[in-house]
Amino acid sequence: MDGVSVVFDGFRALNNLSLIVDPGELRAIIGPNGAGKTTMMDVITGKTRPTAGTVRFGDADLTRMDEARIANLGIGRKFQKPTVFDALTVFENLELALKAPRDPWSCLRWALGGEARKRIETVMEEIGLSARAGDPAAILSHGQRQWLEIGMLLMQDPDLLLVDEPVAGMTDQETEHTAALLRRIAGTRSVVVVEHDLEFVRALNSRVTVLHEGTLLSEGSIDTVQNDPRVIEVYLGR
Repeated sequence: MDGVSVVFDGFRALNNLSLIVDPGELRAIIGPNGAGKTTMMDVITGKTRPTAGTVRFGDADLTRMDEARIANLGIGRKFQKPTVFDALTVFENLELALKAPRDPWSCLRWALGGEARKRIETVMEEIGLSARAGDPAAILSHGQRQWLEIGMLLMQDPDLLLVDEPVAGMTDQETEHTAALLRRIAGTRSVVVVEHDLEFVRALNSRVTVLHEGTLLSEGSIDTVQNDPRVIEVYLGR
């Protein structure tokens, strides 16, 4: 993102925001309510058009694309509330999310092959739900539902994954599992995590970006930003 501003009825949700995320990087985004974190993700995924500035993903100009084209380009987004199909099993949820042609003829001829099954089993192992493969999503814990939705995004094989407050409402054990999961996912793809839980952010062991009033306030390790007087004043001191 380069010089991105978003104005809603005179209110600047983003104010000349510039942000670079490297391929394979895990990045945490923190900041007070109203800092522009959600608007930033809305702009990247095409839900909101910037008033000014450029947004690029590789060679692609995201400001010229709609949400579907951006998703097909390799950008996945996970919202705070998990969206899974309760009546389907863990395996079936992942099968439904498998990256494959979606035209009517392809759907009519669809049959689960060996490679697709192996891909589903690999993702189930990655998210830690192999033992729950045949269980309906409705009986999973809150944390397990979050992991399942992350797995559904991984089935699309995205190059960039945007994750919004993934550990809200989780137990300590689930939070630790989620941090380890996101660390594993990063490297083969870029992962941007918006979060308020600073202990969880520390567990990610990643570069941290602090937003305030729609612009970049501070950036660096968790220790660097926690000791930044500006961050203490506008965010941590509250």
